[in-house]
Amino acid sequence: MIVSLIRLVSALLVIVSATMLLPTGVAIYYSEVEMIPAFLEPIIFCFIIAIVIRLFTRNNKFKLNPRTGFTTVALCWIFSSILGAMPLMISGYIPHFADALFESASGFTTTGATILPEITSLPRSFNLWRMQMHWLGGMGIVALTVALLPLLGVGGFQLIKAETTGPEKGKITPKITNTAKILWMTYGAFTIIQTILLMLAGMDFVDALGHTFATLGTGGFSSQNTSVGAYNSAAIDWICTIFMFLAGVNFSLYYMILTGRGKNVLKNTELKVYVGILAIATFVVTIIIYPLYGTVWNSIRYSAFQVSSIMTTTGFSTANFNAWPEAAKMVLFILMFIGGCSGSTGGSIKVIRWVVVAKQLTNETKRMLHPHGIFTIHLNGRAGRKDIVYNVAAFFFLYFLFVMFTAFIASLNGADLITSLTASLALVGNIGPGFAGVGPMENYSFFSNAAKYWFSFAMIAGRLELYTMIMFFVPAYWKR
Repeated sequence: MIVSLIRLVSALLVIVSATMLLPTGVAIYYSEVEMIPAFLEPIIFCFIIAIVIRLFTRNNKFKLNPRTGFTTVALCWIFSSILGAMPLMISGYIPHFADALFESASGFTTTGATILPEITSLPRSFNLWRMQMHWLGGMGIVALTVALLPLLGVGGFQLIKAETTGPEKGKITPKITNTAKILWMTYGAFTIIQTILLMLAGMDFVDALGHTFATLGTGGFSSQNTSVGAYNSAAIDWICTIFMFLAGVNFSLYYMILTGRGKNVLKNTELKVYVGILAIATFVVTIIIYPLYGTVWNSIRYSAFQVSSIMTTTGFSTANFNAWPEAAKMVLFILMFIGGCSGSTGGSIKVIRWVVVAKQLTNETKRMLHPHGIFTIHLNGRAGRKDIVYNVAAFFFLYFLFVMFTAFIASLNGADLITSLTASLALVGNIGPGFAGVGPMENYSFFSNAAKYWFSFAMIAGRLELYTMIMFFVPAYWKR
């Protein structure tokens, strides 16, 4: 089992390091001399380690069970975050490991929280790598490994199950490798389309590609200090808004559309609620901020962007919503608890869990009126399993407990109540910006190194929906 785990982790690190060739090419093109070794050294190191491991384990067969599957996924995310931090440190732009790890974990988990006060002046390849980490982490770095290495087909579902989001884990095709490939092909198609649209709207290729990475990964890193708002372009704002919305949808629904099952998509309960929440929140915020912007068009533009950004946990900004009226900030604060759809690149609690809780609340109310009645929740026109309710209830308890503890860690660093609470929600929910001291125009650099290490763990745990990381602290997990 340990040999299988080592081979899987080393294979993934080779794949992740190979993707550094893209920013390396950008560094060469723009003559960013200090960045070239920053990328090449981790690439060479990973390939050498992988070759050595392969030589010593080539006669071993892969053996995966649920326990090693969870362990593999957790280690993949931890080591990927460490690997991602290496170019940041070697370049000298983020010299301290705690800061580099925080930035890298924020990148791969698609959180978008940063410790950098100045971004625009950084090398273009440096910023591209930051945004590229979002893209890799969005669809799942483990899913990428499964898609590219067919030999991992045996037991591959154990890995996908440990990484994917939502209370129900399933395959959209009989073979998990085909599922991973279809998801990544859809992801890639969206990437090409959005990059072209952003270039037509005025961005150059590197910025268009980088912001596409951050949009589809629902991450939020940007090459500009004031995020997407720096471009002051309605076209760019709307393109990002639309693709943030698309990234927040369950990607298996796109497969249904491509295979002629569009009617099933229209029946999807989570999608209907997701669209409804976004529409209502956008409408309410538009009315509240109208006096600030003077026109209906601008109010809708800024409202739709910020609402989509927060709910899908992207974290982009085109306005300093810290300065918005309290009612508008309250709407955004509520959206931080909701998140995107299950099976999307978005974070937080997920719409489907709120749907399950709301339906169960309705059933409990009916049961009080009709004690002998039998009531079940219905999702997508079908009766849902009762164990889903238990799963969701347990997740809610664990999620809020984890958020409260992370907020306590933040408060130990002297952060005020609003900063601590929203920072915790933003980190565990993989949202990025919060309010007050961690607002859209602020950063996380003022926290201590110890806090940044915990925050890095919290972001990874949040991205893997807590159970995958928390189970390491359960004594029963280590018993045979």
